[in-house]
Order: sequence, then C-alpha cells, then structure tokens
Amino acid sequence: MTGEVLGQRHFRRFWAADTVSIFGTYVTTIALQVLVVVTLGGTAFDVGLLNGARWLPYLLLGLLVGALVDRLAHRPVLVVTDLGRGVLLLVIPLLAALDRLTLPLLLVFMVVFGTMSLFSDAAAQSFLPRVVDRSSLVAANARLDQSSAVAQTSGPVIGGALVSVLGAPVAVLVDAVSYLVSGVVIATVRVTETVSDHRDGPGLRREIADGLRWIYRHPVLAPLALSTHGWFLFNSMLGTVFVPFVLLGLHLSAFELGLTLAAAGVGGLVGSLASTRLGTTYGAGLTVLASRFAQPVAWAVIALAPQSGSDPVVVAVLAFGQLLFGLAMGAQSANEMGYWQANTPDELQGRTNATRRSANRAMIVVGAPLGGFLADAIGFRPVLWIGVVGFVVVTTALAWSPFRHARHDD
Repeated sequence: MTGEVLGQRHFRRFWAADTVSIFGTYVTTIALQVLVVVTLGGTAFDVGLLNGARWLPYLLLGLLVGALVDRLAHRPVLVVTDLGRGVLLLVIPLLAALDRLTLPLLLVFMVVFGTMSLFSDAAAQSFLPRVVDRSSLVAANARLDQSSAVAQTSGPVIGGALVSVLGAPVAVLVDAVSYLVSGVVIATVRVTETVSDHRDGPGLRREIADGLRWIYRHPVLAPLALSTHGWFLFNSMLGTVFVPFVLLGLHLSAFELGLTLAAAGVGGLVGSLASTRLGTTYGAGLTVLASRFAQPVAWAVIALAPQSGSDPVVVAVLAFGQLLFGLAMGAQSANEMGYWQANTPDELQGRTNATRRSANRAMIVVGAPLGGFLADAIGFRPVLWIGVVGFVVVTTALAWSPFRHARHDD
C-alpha cells in the first residue's frame, strides 16, 4: 500500500517537499537549543522558553486559524508559509554574525515562526486527504513518517557536526534553505481544491464551536484527544530537559548529543515501516496504546544513564532509550493520524486539526518552561522521572476508554 501511494505523482511531490523541510527542521532543532545553552549561555529554563515561544501561537490563535484555513485553498497557504519561514531563518545567522542576536530577540523570532507554522500545519493535514483518497491515508502518513525518521536519523548527526565545526547560527542556514526548496516544490502540486463560500455561513464563532464539538463529544476521538493533550505536556518537559541534561549534566558534546537523537530516527524508521501492518492487524487502538506504553520505558532508560561512565557507554545508553522511543513513535504516528483524518468530515478537517494541535501545543507552552524551571530547581533526573510517570498515567486512562477498540475500518 505504501509503495502504491508513492507512485501517485501529486503525493510524491508533497512527500518530497515535506521530506526536505523536515530534514532541515531536525538540524535546526539541535542547533537552536545548543545556541541557547552554549552561544547565549542560557539555562534549562531558557531552553524551555525557546520551546514554549515556538508553540505559543497555537495556544493564542489556533482555533481561529483552523476556521480560517477551512475557508482558504490550502496549497497557497503551504507555499507562502514555507517561503516565509525560510526567509525568517536566514536572519538568525545574519544577526549572530553582527553580534546582535539575543535571547529575547530569538524568542520573538520563534513566535513569528510558530505563527507561520500554525497556518502551515493546519493546511498540510487538511491538504493530504485531497492529495490521496481516504483508503490510502494510513499508507500516506506512514510514508511521511518514514521520511521523517530518516531525517531524524541523519539531521541531528549532521546538525551536531555543523554546530561543532561551524557554530549553531550557521547550522540554521540548512533549515532556511530547506523551507525555501519545500515552498517551490509544493507550488508544483496540482490538485483540485473546492473552497466553500462562507459569506452566508454561520460565521467563524459557530464554525470554531462545530470543530470543538466534533472532537470533544465524539465517543472515540474525545478520549484520544484528551490523552494526547496530557502526553504533550509530559513529552514537552522531557524534550526540554534532555538537551541540557546531555550537555550540562552529562558533559557530552553537541556531536554526541546528535548521535543520541539520531538513534530515535532509526527507531522511528523501523516503527513507521511496520505501522501499516500493525494497524491493519491489531487495530489503531491497540497499536497506539502499545506504542504509548513503550515510551515511558524508553525514557526510564534515559533517566538511568550513568553519570560517571565512559562517554561511549553513556552515549550508548542514551541512544538505546531514544531508539526505543523512536520505534514506538514510528508505530504510533501513522495509525493515530490516519484514524483522525479518516473519521473527520472533509469540511471539518482544518478546524479539528487546528483545534487538536492548538490544545496539544498549549501543553508545550506550559510544559516546556515548567520542565526547564523544575530542572534548574530540583535537577534533571527528577524531572525525567516525573515525565515517565505522567506518560504512564495518561496512557492508562486512554486504555480504559472506547479507543482501545478503534480500527481503521470503523
């Protein structure tokens, strides 16, 4: 099924654009956090602020943007936001070269970047069901996840090497170019998009309410949404703490950090390759639940990384934890997203995607600074264990809901 979907010309271009941009994103993910910690002399809390600023627009504007995107053709939105983000990222190394880059300025940049990403994410998830038919959505999402996993495998290693050799600001240039290329490629995707005339419709407030009702009154999607909100809270704490834990707590280099993060990409690739078969055989519900129960195990391994072992041993332990986490994420993502898209009416895709993502990213806005603050106050490892326990709690709650019976042929 995955091979068949890649044979579709329009999806192939969409997939290529996504692959290019996601590769650059993984380079910049490590570059920006190292920039804060090393170049700007920041703390774990500062890393949390950076992550929170990136997702703040989802909290403030997410519901509105979701309704607006449903009123627009999605391809132009994707093109404009890709080109805009590329230009914005070009300014960061320029300011760094002029010695004008500060943490407050970087936070402002991340808010603007996040606003454009909000429009892009809402449009992309709503655009995919127009590029492929609904029966191919799990396979299409699996192919996108596979590309993401490959990028996640190579991006952090290349990013760590670029940061070590050229510095974090220069590494950001890779992501800037990737967005510019993605915007050009997306412009070549030709699909028919029907934009409804909303002038005589119920208005934005009613449309936003319709999207909220669809998600939070649905017997299966509602518990999935609520559990995912909790998952994002604890995952943002873990993700924020991991980089300073490795760089400051374990005294590893940016390149060694990149190696550990690359292991998650290897696991993600293996998991995504198996995701379609797992979902078809065991159902979306059981596949997602099994994946989510594996994730706290992965982070427990990371929390137990030796403090005084040799560098190769420490890197190996961290890499194994990231490998297991990536494996679980790869198996989960396509099944979760495919189920969402297939069970949402086309006219509600933008609103439900933006509503769900807004709530999820709101958890990051809270969880990332909280994780950084707690790490500075009580240490890195206690925060890692808080995240592990949180994962177990929210996944157990989901396991008791009707979602455990969810199948793609519902």
